[in-house]
Amino acid sequence: MRRREFIAAISCGAAWPLVARAQPSTMPVVGILNSTTIEGLRDYLAEFRRGLAEFGYVEGRSVAFELRAAEDHCDRLPRLADDLVRLRVAVIFTASNTPPALAAKAATQTTPIVFAIGADPVEVGLVANLARPSGNITGVTTLAGELLKKRLEVLHELVPAATTIAFLVNPNPACSPEGLLREQTEASALGVRLLVLNASTPSDIEHIFTTLAEQRAGALLVGPETFFITQRAQLVALATRYAIPTSYARPEAVEIGGLISYSADSRGAFQNAGRYVGRILNGKKPGDLPVQQSTRFELTINLKTAKALKLTVSPNLLALADRVIE
Repeated sequence: MRRREFIAAISCGAAWPLVARAQPSTMPVVGILNSTTIEGLRDYLAEFRRGLAEFGYVEGRSVAFELRAAEDHCDRLPRLADDLVRLRVAVIFTASNTPPALAAKAATQTTPIVFAIGADPVEVGLVANLARPSGNITGVTTLAGELLKKRLEVLHELVPAATTIAFLVNPNPACSPEGLLREQTEASALGVRLLVLNASTPSDIEHIFTTLAEQRAGALLVGPETFFITQRAQLVALATRYAIPTSYARPEAVEIGGLISYSADSRGAFQNAGRYVGRILNGKKPGDLPVQQSTRFELTINLKTAKALKLTVSPNLLALADRVIE
């Protein structure tokens, strides 16, 4: 071996142990399972990281992430959950809605699971008890399904002339097992007809607005499914084009021109979920951590959009609003 080749070989051999030490094999891995896209969760995952960091876990330094997204094909979730279990991740975090949490629960009875969902976790079968969930699963709920009654009431107050209010839901049972059709009863109590419309693709949403015009719906209530949250730009654009007063599940839609939203603090929920994952990584058992319920809610109104729709926002609604976008 030539002298130059010998020195190069020694240099490469010396560098390898330094790289290995920079990535310790003991670094815990958190699996993240989502039914839509990881990009759609970007802002919320930033809050999740903040909560995790409070317990000393920083991505790339003291914890690693394995991300799995079903891209709105919820039938893929069981396979993705099994994949995370095979990787022997330390914790599985399931984001945004119920199907990923159910898939993770079906995949393992030992790997800790932390969920962030909008449904009642007892009602959908994730835990038996909120105070002591037991087993390997716990998490945070924003009660998005429960908020539909309030959202319907607020929309009716804002558009009292509407005798028919459309309700947009995702018909895919794998992506939306809760159904959410109990709002029919609430609509009857308000004296309006609730027109349930299904959409699970962007082209479905486009068609829905044609149907709204044909059915003479006076307003639209968008369901809280993650698919509609990720499609908020399309929904806002169509609601503007067809001049349909629309209530959204998240304030991000109102920030880009939507009319109104009433929601729980989802960012805070993700931060709390991050804290729970941190506590579990530090040795806490998930079954000993009570399921947290959101206690902070936010009504957001876009006055510019209301004016364009020729709607009068009552002093009562303005007083209740947490955010008013001029």
